Amino acid sequence: MDDLTAAREQMALSLGFHIVFAVLGVGMPTLMVWAEWRGLRRNDPLWTALARRWSKAVAVLFAVGAVSGTVLSIEFGLLWPAFMERFGAALSLPFTLESFAFFLEAIFLGLYLYGWDRLPPRLHLLTGIPVAVAGVASAAFVTTANAWMNGPVGLVSEPSGRVVAVEPFGPFRSATAAPQLVHMVLAAFLCTGLAVAAVYAVAILRDPAKNDGYHRRGLAAGAVLGLVVAPLQVLVGDWATRVVADTQPAKFAAMEGLDHTVDGAPFDVAGIVEIPRLLSLLLKFDPDARLVGLDAVPAAERPPAAITHLAFDVMVGIGTALVLLAVWTLWLWRRRGRAAVDNRWFLRALAVAGPAPFVALLAGWIVTEVGRQPWIVYRVMLVRDALTPQTGLQTYFYVTAAVYLVLSTALIAILRRIAAGPTPADTPHGDNPMPAGRASDAQAPTVPGSGGRR
Repeated sequence: MDDLTAAREQMALSLGFHIVFAVLGVGMPTLMVWAEWRGLRRNDPLWTALARRWSKAVAVLFAVGAVSGTVLSIEFGLLWPAFMERFGAALSLPFTLESFAFFLEAIFLGLYLYGWDRLPPRLHLLTGIPVAVAGVASAAFVTTANAWMNGPVGLVSEPSGRVVAVEPFGPFRSATAAPQLVHMVLAAFLCTGLAVAAVYAVAILRDPAKNDGYHRRGLAAGAVLGLVVAPLQVLVGDWATRVVADTQPAKFAAMEGLDHTVDGAPFDVAGIVEIPRLLSLLLKFDPDARLVGLDAVPAAERPPAAITHLAFDVMVGIGTALVLLAVWTLWLWRRRGRAAVDNRWFLRALAVAGPAPFVALLAGWIVTEVGRQPWIVYRVMLVRDALTPQTGLQTYFYVTAAVYLVLSTALIAILRRIAAGPTPADTPHGDNPMPAGRASDAQAPTVPGSGGRR
């Protein structure tokens, strides 16, 4: 493995690790706050118990996200110093704003975790809102910086035409920023919702006795969030694809497997069926429209077409399957209401759907990053020109892989321990483990499985 490959693989590993847990760190606070709000509004202790359980997972995910995000920031300067020297201004403002969001999230997460049974219920709920908002803001700012790399604007050039810098607000004016930002935030909610639903679906499948109010609430909260977002994500994905076709024609050609420029491009369905002229119709609303293929791009500037096309097909295929699951869920709920949870095939489908959006998420980032190759800043700077002159980068890669292996193993063990803890359903009172409401610190009862008074 040469140094360039090692540096690219290290960034891919770091980004892949970070993004999986980062999306949970974005989506879980929203779900947590919503559950506590519902518990207060309905005077329902089971929703409050869910929020309390989920707050522990949020704390763990926040810590891991902070560590892996810091590693990514260091790698930019360590592996790609030429890029940072010339275009650091493009990242400085989004990353600075992300830092403010990070500290806001950290401060209020501390208040939220410490405030259980110490703050009045409504005040405690209010401390959770900045955690959810700041989590979304952090993802938005980082995604904006990445979107600028796909569609750079605000470039500052020398008289010779050589680009030397970028305006600080350039990333916020990029045509790629809005669709990529919305796509990323919806992906966070989609992954979070279906992951949570899958946890409770698997629990009920393994032990039918857990088909109780507590687990059904957890399953319903996750399923509603994920399956409502799924159709929206498909629409936003269509928007993002159209922007890619306009701003990065080479990436679009690789995504769709267009080797040659053609009038009336066909639509390829997973390499099995080819529908004549449909791609041109979908993209340009004209069945005879010309679409640019990879043959219009110099060979040295073409992205790796095979992996980009495969990743795009995987992402689209999973997105379509999740929309079909959403439609089936709506039909099942309209027919059977809450009894839909008794359908074991439905529970199995949710269990499978849990990891599916994470696969689509990683496939989408492969499309975004690999499809931009060989550029680190599209059509401005090549990846090889941004690489550090330092040698021996393979060692960094192997060490990083070992650290992430240990970290992921520990994280999974901790989350499993949190999930396996006693629940309100394990108490003699079943669905009513404590008196309704939390009137004050002095009167607040202990929630079984939540650690009690701290």
